Amino acid sequence: MNFYELKAFLTLAKELHFAKTAEEINISPSALSRIITRLEEETGTLLIDRSNRSVSLTQNGRLFADFARETLEKQAELDKTFKGEKDKISGTLTVYASVTACYVILPQFIKILSEKYPGIHLAVETGDPAGAITAVREGRANLAVAAIPEDGLSYIETIPLKKTPLIFAASQKNNFQIQNGSPQDFISSVPLILPKTGLARRRFDQWTKSRNVQPIIAAETEGNEAILALAQLGIGMGLIPKIVLESGRYANNFTVHTAGNILGYYDIGFIRRTEIYGTQSSRRIQQAVSQILHETDWKQFNWE
Repeated sequence: MNFYELKAFLTLAKELHFAKTAEEINISPSALSRIITRLEEETGTLLIDRSNRSVSLTQNGRLFADFARETLEKQAELDKTFKGEKDKISGTLTVYASVTACYVILPQFIKILSEKYPGIHLAVETGDPAGAITAVREGRANLAVAAIPEDGLSYIETIPLKKTPLIFAASQKNNFQIQNGSPQDFISSVPLILPKTGLARRRFDQWTKSRNVQPIIAAETEGNEAILALAQLGIGMGLIPKIVLESGRYANNFTVHTAGNILGYYDIGFIRRTEIYGTQSSRRIQQAVSQILHETDWKQFNWE
């Protein structure tokens, strides 16, 4: 027996008329008769009394009607529960973020996300901020937290959260003597640890080229945390966003030298593709995240 057959039986129990019941459930009277016969065979008892051209329920038929009614009510409850589960947004949100972003930005975002959509969990890839745009463009990440590119990209949406200046950080154990003079003198006289790629490196290269400055490059690496680790060794001064130093465990071990207006500020924020893409589950997650990003007042957070 199945749910349809139980519904057919209950309709017949209400109408007590084969032709009316068949019309109501949109089948032929003979098909309805076969359903009732099949139910009687499965239960091993007579459910319908068809004597004297009238239709009535037998005593066992009334018991079976109670069973059918309870079964269908439970089915309806299950359908409602399953539909509620289906309507819930759940799955994995892939996020690309630097270690600093994991300390500073992500906790507030995760708190809001988990409160509104507890079924969404995160898969976080940490890496060089310079790789954020590529991760989003290639679809490896639904969302990135990194420096916002200066030139807008048609397929990218950005939501700025915090401005932070670019600085030079030197270990206090081997502090470099900064001579008074022009920025050209400073950059060409102190060994530097620079990022291999990214916004800070592009700005640095553009500035030194425009001023015909020959910097002393002690090391190049990926990731701001790696720059700090090398600077901690005393081999040079690291070029990093100030927020990296403020949020890390090495803040008290460094001397900060401002880059002034030479290299400017970073805009740190969320980066995502404007296009909603992927499976239906992934698209629903992206729409939920987009709603959070646009409806949250991010200015309320200090981001320190």
